[in-house]
Amino acid sequence: MLPLIDKPAIQYIVEEAVRSGIDSIVIVSGRHKRAIEDHFDKSFELEAELEARNNETMLAIVKEISQLADIYYVRQKEPLGLGHAVLCARRFVADEPFAVLLGDDILTSNPPCLKQMIEIYEQEQSSVVAVMEVPWDQTHKYGIVDIEQGSRVARVKNIIEKPAPGQAPSNYAVVGRYVLHPSIFGLLEAAKPGKGGEIQLTDSLQELNRLSSLTAFRFDGRRHDVGDKLGFVQATIDFALERDDLSADVRRYMLESLGLPKES
Repeated sequence: MLPLIDKPAIQYIVEEAVRSGIDSIVIVSGRHKRAIEDHFDKSFELEAELEARNNETMLAIVKEISQLADIYYVRQKEPLGLGHAVLCARRFVADEPFAVLLGDDILTSNPPCLKQMIEIYEQEQSSVVAVMEVPWDQTHKYGIVDIEQGSRVARVKNIIEKPAPGQAPSNYAVVGRYVLHPSIFGLLEAAKPGKGGEIQLTDSLQELNRLSSLTAFRFDGRRHDVGDKLGFVQATIDFALERDDLSADVRRYMLESLGLPKES
């Protein structure tokens, strides 16, 4: 629920899903996350107060939030890894293809990254992961794919979770967007817990790739990792610079803070 300007980061994620054609969303969360449910729920009291004040602009914004999609919530009782979090949503997904969007990764592009991935899934009949190039000295922080060079859409040869320095097969990192075949659930159930008792999604993706196929989509938009301190600051600045009501003042402030000449 960290705010980026005037809305929480998770709302950007939900809005990407909605723009990609998804109308049913499952949010998997841990303890003390009730604020997420309250944010996307209908707020009768707030709407009534805004109506009484004739604040039509804010009223429209509040109503739009509660009407974004049908949102369901599931509790991950223990932090047992991303694979376990995905498994928690199984009863909502059943036997349908589904998307996974990580709450720390805000991806900006037109059309949305997820919309492009859904189209690739339908064309290739293959599960899809979004990847971006990262500096070689950062590959140990990510799941890294080994893919053929050239095309923006490529079959995955191998996927490795946080390879040791010098062991990465490429510098293409998985960046928080997946469109998956429901068979992944059986693989997650059978997966052996790794370090810290966690079930890693990457391990099951590797097995899925062995049994069928896995496709990488080279996303060429902009990514903000809002789970990282610097990434959160960068996201706040970038989104502020895109706002008509904030851009000029933010630019002026940044120039003054850096001791640079003002824009003419």
